[in-house]
Formats: sequence, C-alpha cells, structure tokens
Amino acid sequence: MIPTSPNDKDFPWWLVAVIAIGLYLFWQVLTVETYARVLSTLQRGIWVTIYVTLVSYTMACVLGLLLALAALSRSLVLRQLARFYIEIVRGIPIIVLLLYVAFVAAPAMVAGWNWIAETIGLEPVRTRDFSLLWRAVIALTIAYSSFLAEVFRAGLQSVDEGQIEAAEALGLNRWQRFRFIVFPQALRTILPPLGNDFVAMVKDSSLVSVLGVTDVTQLGKVTAAGNFRYFETYNVVALVYLTITITLSIALRRFEKRMRMR
Repeated sequence: MIPTSPNDKDFPWWLVAVIAIGLYLFWQVLTVETYARVLSTLQRGIWVTIYVTLVSYTMACVLGLLLALAALSRSLVLRQLARFYIEIVRGIPIIVLLLYVAFVAAPAMVAGWNWIAETIGLEPVRTRDFSLLWRAVIALTIAYSSFLAEVFRAGLQSVDEGQIEAAEALGLNRWQRFRFIVFPQALRTILPPLGNDFVAMVKDSSLVSVLGVTDVTQLGKVTAAGNFRYFETYNVVALVYLTITITLSIALRRFEKRMRMR
C-alpha cells in the first residue's frame, strides 16, 4: 500500500487550465449581455440545486449508515433485508427510480395517508399537494443510500478486530465501541468515496429537471427554448456545475489531507 501518492506533489496544472476557462466564461458573463441574462435567469435554480443536493445527501448518508449496520448485524433477518434493499435499488437506473417514486410511489403514499386520515377524521390530501421537489429528494435519497451503504459497510469492516476486542476488554458497550473506536477509524477510509458520491450527487441532481423542478438544468432548458441561444445558455449551465463540483473537490481533498495528518 502506498501511503502518499506522487500526484500529491504535482503542481495542479489541470486546475490552472480550469481556472483559465472559468475566468474566460465569467468575463463573457460580465461583458456579453446574452450570458448575463442567462446567468440572471439561472440564479434561482442554483439554490434549488444546492438544496436538493444537501438534503438528499444528508438523508442518504443516514439511511446508508443504518443499512450498513443492518447488513453487519447479528440478525439474519436484518442482514437479508438490507441486502435485498441494496441490491434492488442499485440495479435500477436513477432516472427510472425518480419517475417511479414521483408517479407510482408518491400517489400510493397519498392514498395510504388518505385511508388513515379518513379513519381518524382528518382532511384528505391530494396527490398534487405532494410537491415534485420532495418526490425528487426522496428518490435521490433512496438511490444514493444503497451506494453509501456499501461504502459504510466497507469502512466499518476495515477496522481491525483486535481493537474491537480490546474495547470490549475495557468494558465499552456496543454503542461506545462504535462511537469511540470503530466509526472514527472507518471515517478515514470512507471519506474519499463519500466525497466522490457527494460530487456525483450534485451532477445527478440535474435529473430532477425531468419532473419540472426548477433547478439549474430545467431553467437552462427553458431559457434555451426561449432565446434559441443554446451555445451561450449551456455554457453557463456547465460553468455553474463546474464551479460547484470543483470547489467541492478541492475542499474535500484538503479535508482528507487533514484527516490523514491526525
């Protein structure tokens, strides 16, 4: 195993090239009216993209960790249920899952709620009251939780058994062993793939545009359909996503280095 990669000492010429391209596009935004109008239109979608990404990823991490713990449980039922969920969800394309949740699962959930509401005397709700934004968030959460579950499982299993046995000898209970011994060490292993999935989530959040959610991609499509300036519009859309993902990548890389130094 190589402790440090030679690439860590390389001068980031790739970043220089990316910054140069980004500065050129930003200059176009500042000086060309078409670019400026497009960016002004996309501003609202940027916040929707960030919101969808943060909420979906946070929920997916929580669900993924629970699935990983179930997959490593002593209970055969929990292990089989977790494996069933992970394998089924991983085998379905995200866009198919998005459409299924939006147009099959969501109406079924509304129907189930209305059945309960009628029983206890509450007002029923309509399917259209279940916002498309939250349908998209739920779908992305389900999709990514299966991938993150495998990341967490691999990290938890990478902790040496001897340390767990030593913690048991010191009298730590299962929760204390997980909190103080297992998870802090597993986090160092799983941080890079977690960061990679976070960046991937930013890009996959663009799939919510198929439901009409007004994210960056959807507003880009609407803008291009209105002004027929596809080159300029999608240049700005690409610039927005690159700015978010590259900033995240650099921040995550610095965080990984700090974690390795501890």
